[in-house]
Amino acid sequence: MKVHLQYGTDGLDVDIPSSNVTVLSPKFVPGLPDEAGAFRAAVREPINSRPLKDLVRAADRVAVVIPDSTRPFPSDRVLPWLFEELSHVPAERFTILNGTGSHRVNTPEELARMVGEEVSRKYRIVNHNAHDPATLAPASLRAATVRERSNEPLADARGSDAPVLLNRDYVAADKRIILGFIEPHFMAGFSGGYKAVFPGVADIASIMRYHSAQVIGDPRSTWGLLQGNPTQALVRANGSLLPVDFCINVTLNRRRRITRFFCGETLAAHDRGCAFSKETAMVPCRQPFPVVITTNSGYPLDQNLYQSVKGMSAAAQVVTKGGFILAAARCNDGFPDHGNFRRLLHDHPSPQAILNTILAPGFSMYDQWEAQLLALICLKARVGLYSALPAADVRRAHLEPVADIAARIAAELDRVGRDTPIAVLPEGPMTIPYLEF
Repeated sequence: MKVHLQYGTDGLDVDIPSSNVTVLSPKFVPGLPDEAGAFRAAVREPINSRPLKDLVRAADRVAVVIPDSTRPFPSDRVLPWLFEELSHVPAERFTILNGTGSHRVNTPEELARMVGEEVSRKYRIVNHNAHDPATLAPASLRAATVRERSNEPLADARGSDAPVLLNRDYVAADKRIILGFIEPHFMAGFSGGYKAVFPGVADIASIMRYHSAQVIGDPRSTWGLLQGNPTQALVRANGSLLPVDFCINVTLNRRRRITRFFCGETLAAHDRGCAFSKETAMVPCRQPFPVVITTNSGYPLDQNLYQSVKGMSAAAQVVTKGGFILAAARCNDGFPDHGNFRRLLHDHPSPQAILNTILAPGFSMYDQWEAQLLALICLKARVGLYSALPAADVRRAHLEPVADIAARIAAELDRVGRDTPIAVLPEGPMTIPYLEF
């Protein structure tokens, strides 16, 4: 059976040497025929909010938060529509904040590509840097809406009374507009909503608390779950410490076309978008599979191994204990080189040793959360990786380097039986399978 896997910018065509193959893909939703018109309608008749234009005055300092280059959000299309809608506000009153969270800052070339040349020339763009105290300021504790919705005390929802710092330009703004892309998320249930703020423009200490071993290890911190999810509770409590005036969220199809807009008050818009995403992107399975082939949805999501854990996690939802996951992720940006992800993997002799270190009392290290998740996946199943990474680096990350996908699957079938069921997630975490008995 031939399948097309999302890999890098061009994808891969692979012949799977089996007829017992189940392809798990999201329901294809066609792109909106008039994206710009749909945007205008969504911001003029928003969810639980006044129209966007009525919320922003010409004299306001406006912070506009966008996802960084590891996310497929179409900033180059949406930002011109946004600024056209707010044409009564001078360009110099806007600051575009690139919500990197704990990721590396983007280069000027990457930013120009993300937002478009005209926007990059006309508007001020700031790379958020969670590690630079000079660019951060304390957030005020004003999360009443979240507390009312969640019925949780603020300290319980936030997990700590320690101060949360946010990007200084975000804190200083008179009005705040957040942009994001909704899809199932392997820890927070779904992306989008307040994730643009937290961890998008938060300080590294707060991000470390958010990614603590206890929160990440909670079984409710998982795909497609909002209610009772401790990771999502932290996102919402910390993300709402300062008022967000308007939320612009989208869903996308495999062609990176916008399928829906969810705009307005953050919680209401996000909840509605998550319901749509679950209906279209999550697939029930009646039984687990001994072999699962997955991707990380291609560029820009598969630029490094750190991000590609998401595709492996999606596969792990339906792989049998001791089964085999083969992930195709280009990883052209390495592990990446910055941060501690590679160090945590390479400095330990086994996945269990990684977990022992991370779960030890008092241990705290930037990037530990992704290493923790990868270790848990490797303890459930064997994981092979087809990528641009050197084979030796892949082995030291406790993964099996794969040079030929079809040949490796054939070898696995020789070991476990030619009729063994195989699942394929050609779009990786754009499709989240789950067991439904």
